[in-house]
Amino acid sequence: MERENQKLQASESDLQNKRLKLDYEEITPCLKEVTLVWEKMLGTPGRAKVKFDTEAIHAAVAQGVPRQHRGEIWKFLSEQYLLRQTVPSRPPTNHTPYKELLKQLTSQQHAILIDLGRTFPTHPYFQAQLGSGQLSLYNLLKAYSLLDPEVGYCQGLSFIAGVLLLHMGEEDAFNMLKFLMYDMGLRKQYRPDMIILQIQMYQLSRLLHDYHRDLYSHLEQQEIGPSLYATPWFLTAFASHFPLGFVARVFDMLFLQGSEVIFKVALSLLGSHKPLILQHESLESIVDFIKTTLPNLGLVQMEKTINQVCEMDVSKQLQAYEVEYHVLQDELDTPPTLNQQQRAAQLERTNQSLRQQNLDLLEELQVSHARVCSLESRVEALAQSEVRLKEQVSALEGEKQELQSTVTRLQDLLSSLSIHTTTTTTTTEEHALTPSHSERHAAAVKVEVLANRTVDSHPHPLALPEGS
Repeated sequence: MERENQKLQASESDLQNKRLKLDYEEITPCLKEVTLVWEKMLGTPGRAKVKFDTEAIHAAVAQGVPRQHRGEIWKFLSEQYLLRQTVPSRPPTNHTPYKELLKQLTSQQHAILIDLGRTFPTHPYFQAQLGSGQLSLYNLLKAYSLLDPEVGYCQGLSFIAGVLLLHMGEEDAFNMLKFLMYDMGLRKQYRPDMIILQIQMYQLSRLLHDYHRDLYSHLEQQEIGPSLYATPWFLTAFASHFPLGFVARVFDMLFLQGSEVIFKVALSLLGSHKPLILQHESLESIVDFIKTTLPNLGLVQMEKTINQVCEMDVSKQLQAYEVEYHVLQDELDTPPTLNQQQRAAQLERTNQSLRQQNLDLLEELQVSHARVCSLESRVEALAQSEVRLKEQVSALEGEKQELQSTVTRLQDLLSSLSIHTTTTTTTTEEHALTPSHSERHAAAVKVEVLANRTVDSHPHPLALPEGS
């Protein structure tokens, strides 16, 4: 009984802990029908090895993700992503298990401890100083800093880890953090040189120029670049300033589409608030509006933003803008007069940068190639399915013709049977009305007897009396 009571208390504690973690307002209430769709996909036997229909998954994510299943759905989306990658991303060189990493010491401990109290300070799960929430967050960040020494710990990473911890246990959150950083490529923006983050700021600026020219011009007049307001959006996936319900939906899309989602959300938010931003005329008021007022979105505006993100596609523009950035940097970084030693040093730096860019582009190329192969195999499967369906249709057409022929023969047979029956009935009736030979003979005998009787009773009038 004591053991059962301990299990019951642990179960109640887990349930209470889960309720505490999921203490945020949903922006897209998930309908029962959609929840059933998710539960069916999550309950599929051997799920990790089954490729589901991409369009069905996109439709389900767009319609909503049930909060109680969100952590499991993120794991499901990561499995689907990995199944479609024929060329895997570069894994971490350190393969030490999570529990073993927790036994080690990290040089990033001080920086991590400082940021614990700054991460979701108003959420009940993380409020208590060195409570269960902060301890789990510390463990997760410590383990990752040991797994990936190049990145170690970077400000903003605590919010990514915090969102994951609110929806799953420590070890699962660690695996999902590895997935986002290595497979989705988020770790590039946390590297010490921050080059990728600079490229992202340039890409966002160019997107604004293309999609919202008047807003871009207004910000340029005040010398406001994306780095003044959008840096935390990229480093925390909007988790540091926006409502948690909205952040959860951003993460739904992030697991589905990758880091491109951050650009689309940023572009949608700035575009939807354009009239209000254009009303501000100074650098301070514009930046203050974007940092403080813009995140206080209403539920309708948040849902509208997510719906726009589902429909947008900026992948080609992002690739073009990245190449454009590197070309511009090469032109700007070349001063007119340099001595030979300085020139060699600069060329060496440029060469290293290009090597890194080549590695990144090669990785992107491999991912794109994998997607192409996946699509080609899907097309081939659909073509084979089409051939099979045509064969089935042809066979069914032949079967239909045979059935129609059989029906015609049966109808003819029924017609002939109907005529024969009518003839037989008529003959029977005629036979019944015509007297038989015996009946005619009996009638003749009766007539003869009656005639004899009549002659005997009435003598012929011309006969003479006897003796006359």
